[in-house]
Order: sequence, then C-alpha cells, then structure tokens
Amino acid sequence: MTTPDDKLDFKRILPLFVVVFIDLMGLTIIIPILPLYATALGASALLIGMIGATYPMAQLIGGPWLGGLSDRYGRRPVLIVSQIGTFIGFLILGFANSLLMFFLARLIDGLTGGNIVVAQAAITDSTTEKTRTQGLGLLGAAFGLGFILGPAIAGISLALSGGDYRVPAFLAAGFSLTSVLLTTFWFKETLPQGGVQAKQAQRPFLVRLREAIATPIVGVLLLLMFAQQVIFGGFEQLLSLFTLTRLGMNGTANAALFIFVGVIIVMVQGRFIGQWSRRYGERKLIYGGLLMLSIGLILTAVTPAVPAPWYDKGELLAEFARSGSASSGEAHSISSSIALPDDAGRGWLGLLWLLVAMIPASIGGAILSPSINSLITKYSATGSVGSVLGLSSALVSLANAVTPIFGGTLFEVLGSTAPFLLGGVLMGVLFVMALRHVAAPQEAAATA
Repeated sequence: MTTPDDKLDFKRILPLFVVVFIDLMGLTIIIPILPLYATALGASALLIGMIGATYPMAQLIGGPWLGGLSDRYGRRPVLIVSQIGTFIGFLILGFANSLLMFFLARLIDGLTGGNIVVAQAAITDSTTEKTRTQGLGLLGAAFGLGFILGPAIAGISLALSGGDYRVPAFLAAGFSLTSVLLTTFWFKETLPQGGVQAKQAQRPFLVRLREAIATPIVGVLLLLMFAQQVIFGGFEQLLSLFTLTRLGMNGTANAALFIFVGVIIVMVQGRFIGQWSRRYGERKLIYGGLLMLSIGLILTAVTPAVPAPWYDKGELLAEFARSGSASSGEAHSISSSIALPDDAGRGWLGLLWLLVAMIPASIGGAILSPSINSLITKYSATGSVGSVLGLSSALVSLANAVTPIFGGTLFEVLGSTAPFLLGGVLMGVLFVMALRHVAAPQEAAATA
C-alpha cells in the first residue's frame, strides 16, 4: 500500500529544482570548454590539471563552512551568497587575458561554491527517508538537463563567435545572475525554525563533523565518496583534453559530447533512480554505479585513435590561435605536451567507440553520488545534515583537487590512455571493497 511518505512532493521541490537548474546552466556552459580555453592561453596538460584543482581546493574550504552556516542561518541566505560568488567568478573568467586571471576566477568561484551542498540540505529538509534518493536524484537530473542545454549554448556561442571562449563565460555569468534573482524572490526557506536543527547548529562545527565521522556507516560512506571521486574526477576534468588529443574534437564537438552524456543523466536521475532506489535500495545502486563506472572508464581508455571525419588539424590550430589572441591580445602556441592527431586515417570508429563508453560511465555516475549521499543522510543526526553533506562535498572537493594534478601528470608523462585505464581498474577495486563494507540498513543496525 502506498502512503504519503512514499511519494515525493514535487510542488515543494519545484522551486529548488528550477533554481538549481538555472544555476547549473552556468556551470555546464563552461565545463566542456575550460581545458580548451586554458589551452588557447598556452597552458600545458599539467597546468590545466592545476587549474582544474584550484576550484575544488577552494571549495574544500568553503563547502563545509557554508553547509554549517546553512544549518544555523537557513538555506536561502547562504545559497544567495554562494551564487553571487559564482557570478563574480564567471565575470572574471570572461575578462581573463592571462592564466593568472583564469586561476583567480576559479578560486573565487570555489570559495563560495556551496550551491550544491546547500541545495542537498534543502532537499533533505523537504523529503522523507523513502523519497530522499529520488529528491537528491532530481538535483542530478537538473545537472543532466544543464549538460544538455549548457554545452549546446556553449557550442552555438563558439560557432557564432568564431571560437571565442570568452563568450560562453559571459553567458554563464548571465545564468548565474538569474539564479541569484530566482533564489531571492521565489525560493522559500526549508530549514525548520527553532527546532532541533537550529539548536544543534549552535554546537561547534568541528564537533558535529567528528561525530559524523565516528558513526561507522557514515564514515565508510564518506570514505567511499572520496575514493570514487578521486577516480571519477579525473575523468570529468580530462575528458575534453582526451578527446582533443585522441579524436581531434574542438570545443563545439565536445559540447555535443556533453549533451549526449546529459541526456543519459536526465533519463536515469529524472525517471529511473526513484524506482530503482525503492526496488533495490541505495546499497545495490552503489554497487551498480561503481561497476558501470569501471567499465566505462576502461572502454574510454582504449578508444581507437581515429580522428573524427570532419577533423582538420590546421583549422583547429588556427581556432586556438584566434581564441588566445582575442583573450590576451597576443597569440599563444599550444603546449608541446598536447599533441594533436594527424589528418590521415579519419573516420567514425573512434567517435562511435567513445559514445558507447559514455553510456555505462554516465549511468554509473548518475546513480552513485545521490545514492551515497542519501544513505549518509539516513544515518546522520537531524541537526547536522547540512554539516555532514558539507563534509561529503569537502571530500569530493579534496578528491577533485588531487585528481587533476595527478591525472594531468599521468597524461603528460604516460599519455592520454593512462589516467582513464588506471581509474577504471581502481574503480573495479572499489566495487569489490564496497561489496564487503557497505552494509544494508538492517545489517548495519544489527551490527551497531
């Protein structure tokens, strides 16, 4: 028999979904083009990895702090402050004429980048234990929709501007400003006033975090969140660079690839994850996510080096030269560590292979994060949900900070295959470890 607690209250979730979707539109516009933008300014693979690490390193500081503040002062004001920081970061990125400004833009965005942490806490406020995975999955669906529309907007803007990477950055700033206005005038506070959360939030932040880690199942899940993100973060950060060097795909082509990934994410998180979580539970979804990511990463690593049919090396080099000179006033040459493929041997094999690899990778990524976070919230004290999700986000940020540097080094020293192949193998190891250490709720309760 279905009870009210079994159904997600979509009317309550809708404003948050729309706000997060608009906010993520800005992010998904720039994700596909960031490595290529840096390449146009003369960055090497290692330096691109360091740029990729700047945002999560800053978020490592800002995420838990903002999550804790949202437990005490409410989700809405903290979300507004976070979105304003993102808006400023995108503006600086649009005006960047050097790699130093590029770093500064990512630093500011990262320090205030608690948008998702606070949104996850608001979802927890607005759902029951039975509907939480579906609610958190809808945030992922918002991300997926962003991955459909954001890269499309980036690709169109690049095509119309002749490959000027500043244009997508300014468009991202516009969407970020829109999210600030929506949060200010439409989003209603979800944190109960004067309840347990307000009292709990008055306790020192580090005390609440230490207690969360000491909870056995929460500690295991947080460790798993960190470990899988160390691997998957490199995949996200280096994918555009991989497709550039392996298949000769420029910003527009990478935008189309991210649209394909976004469609899969939306299908999984917007339609299926709620059904799957009720039928199989978060534990089995975690197993499935790890296994599918392992398969997807290994398939990506061995993508045949066959340039896309439309690839033209001379034209791509000219595109980078135009974009670099437009941003800084002078032309930059591509780093010697980023080798473009030759024009010979073009065909469809490499692209089709990569598209197949994206299917298990996208499905695995779509179900894994919301399943882990949902299970974390079920074992967290009511008054510390925002703080614990902030800790989860901080560990993801730490992983994202370590991985681009490590992955960029592997990319530069051992070639494009190494980061993805090693990541796929390690993800398989995590799958085996999860089978042993991630217990079902009733099993965890029995051994507590």
